Amino acid sequence: MATRAAHKRLTREYQNIQKTPPPFIVAHPSETNILEINKVALHFDRPPKTPYENGQYWGTLIFPPEYPFAPPAIRMHTPSGRFQPSTRLCLSISDFHPKSFNPAWEVSTILIGLLSFMTSEEMTTGSVSASESERRLLAARSRWWNSTGGGSHSGVSAGVTATSKGINNIKAGDGGLKFRTEWTETDQENWKWMKDNRIDTATGQIIPDPNSLAVNNCSPETSAFRRRPVGSGPRLGAVMEGGQVAREAGQSWIRRHKFLVVLAVIFGYALVTRLYQDIQG
Repeated sequence: MATRAAHKRLTREYQNIQKTPPPFIVAHPSETNILEINKVALHFDRPPKTPYENGQYWGTLIFPPEYPFAPPAIRMHTPSGRFQPSTRLCLSISDFHPKSFNPAWEVSTILIGLLSFMTSEEMTTGSVSASESERRLLAARSRWWNSTGGGSHSGVSAGVTATSKGINNIKAGDGGLKFRTEWTETDQENWKWMKDNRIDTATGQIIPDPNSLAVNNCSPETSAFRRRPVGSGPRLGAVMEGGQVAREAGQSWIRRHKFLVVLAVIFGYALVTRLYQDIQG
């Protein structure tokens, strides 16, 4: 339960965020617990130009009762190639480093710091490394992943309602129920987007248009779906078969055939050595 000081401070800061939202960030507190920001979303539908462009990433900030004298726990749930989904992040603005937290920092400061860290390459507990191609593929699939729980929507029992229980450990497999609970309007927009772009909700693949034999011009996000194999998972490693294709497409011939190059170098060296010995003999 929040202390009176924490409740007053967070209420004021949330009001300021509504009046002046941080760029590319949407944040709302939980309706039942002011210490919990269930609704944190990082939208890259505008500049800056990053591998996360057109991505939709959501997460949670859990503030301690003694805030602002202690920092929040920070988790991002959407696979991005930058964070381990639903894993506490070790940042100077998170609960991993309470002694380095400055009470003058506000919620908006924390959110901007999170966005800045995401667009950097600094590594810490809870972060992962990935290529730009891999991150772009995950960005293209982020709206599908959020609203379907990684393709598990069809397996959700009818009438099941998501609750805030387990909100800190959101994985693929819930059919997107937790996202739908926190982001009802955004979820509806995502489903319309999937329908308009003929995205298979189970696989995340584009469903071919039976009425058209021509290749349709589509957005960069939906184009990325064509490069993905069937199947997906909540972590980066589960979606990297398509990323491997993207990586190889951008690699040089030498890098993709380095084994043959090494053999050629060894053979050439042996040949030159033999010729030199014959000349000396």
